[in-house]
Amino acid sequence: MFNILHQSPLSKNLHRLFLLRSIAIVAQCILFALVYSIIELDVPWAKMTIVVVILTLLNFFTWVRLHHTFPVSNLELFAQLLIDIFALTALLYFAGGSTNPFISLYLLPLTIAAAILPWRYTWAIAGMTITCYTILLFEYIPLPHDHSDDHSAHLMEFNLHISGMWLTFVLSTLLIAWFVVKMSSSIRDRDKDLAQAREQALHNEQIIALGTLAAGAAHELGTPLSTMAVIAGELQQEYPQDEEFQNNIRILRNQIMHCKQTLTQLLAKAGQARTEDGNSQSVDYFLKQILDKWQLIRPSTKFSYQCDGVQPVPLIMNTQLLSQSILNLLNNAADASTNQVSIKSTWDQHTLNLEIHDDGEGLTGETVQRAGEAFFTSKAPGQGFGIGLFLANANIERFGGTVRLFNHPEGGACTHVTLPLIPNMT
Repeated sequence: MFNILHQSPLSKNLHRLFLLRSIAIVAQCILFALVYSIIELDVPWAKMTIVVVILTLLNFFTWVRLHHTFPVSNLELFAQLLIDIFALTALLYFAGGSTNPFISLYLLPLTIAAAILPWRYTWAIAGMTITCYTILLFEYIPLPHDHSDDHSAHLMEFNLHISGMWLTFVLSTLLIAWFVVKMSSSIRDRDKDLAQAREQALHNEQIIALGTLAAGAAHELGTPLSTMAVIAGELQQEYPQDEEFQNNIRILRNQIMHCKQTLTQLLAKAGQARTEDGNSQSVDYFLKQILDKWQLIRPSTKFSYQCDGVQPVPLIMNTQLLSQSILNLLNNAADASTNQVSIKSTWDQHTLNLEIHDDGEGLTGETVQRAGEAFFTSKAPGQGFGIGLFLANANIERFGGTVRLFNHPEGGACTHVTLPLIPNMT
């Protein structure tokens, strides 16, 4: 009826209150029918029926209200509980007042108020129920009573009263238990959401710290790279006849220039990443670009690539962060591989599945448990910083995807990446 998983806690509570009231209305209708047809008590049925009809209409308006997105307040829940108290008071007034065995149903709205509302509203509900109960001690329409000396008639009335008390206890127990169980479930869900939010905040702090360190390192590396470029240029001019030396210097200068361009792009794209988020392209071309770039970076790495997916090819949001994240995963596989990296991609209209399988030694138990943590690496000292997988995982999750590492049945480690896609309508 309602997508309660995406509602606020107060909206969920109003939804449960609506369900409880619906159960109460159905129970009242069944009870009225039984009493009217079997026991044949002479009570103001018309007036009591009007009260139930009014309560049903109010519950219908609550159902309509739950389909709107504006937030539920504590005051609204308080008003809803007051409506239930007034309706119960009216029914009890027409049916014996405080002598009615269903008088203890006053505890139900009080229990709900204590579970979901602030203490001020709870005490107000408590005061209202006490006031209504007290009024019903003196003001009510008595239930029909057999004034004869027939012992069996008096015994029957007593048994009816006891049965009513038992039914009230059963209903109150079941409804309160159901509501409290649902409240406990909501509290556990809230605690889980808070734990995830704290974990996400910690990841964001680590990413910000890494970004700050990267920016500082980019500035600090600029000067020594410029010095190296000047010295390399002077060396190139001093030995113009040595072809092998000139070739080595040319490679060195190209590498220095590449490092300087990378640092420049790092600083420039830090402020451009947000504007690039809107760029989309077909997923097959997106993967081809990444693999072409990876082949230039790691020319000595052998790999095989297979792709399969639906047509027309869906689109993916192409950003520098996402491309770099997949490159980090490919580099990790290349570092672990001894011979070849196997890459396989499949997609449907909504999801891309990318598998990167290396033929290395596989993952240890500690690596499986701690993979993705900041500054954790399984590589030898000096060969890794433990941030590539962490940043790749954080960025892919930010784009709505997942990263999973496991040992492949055929040996080696496998990285499985899922990413959301945009259906291609052309």
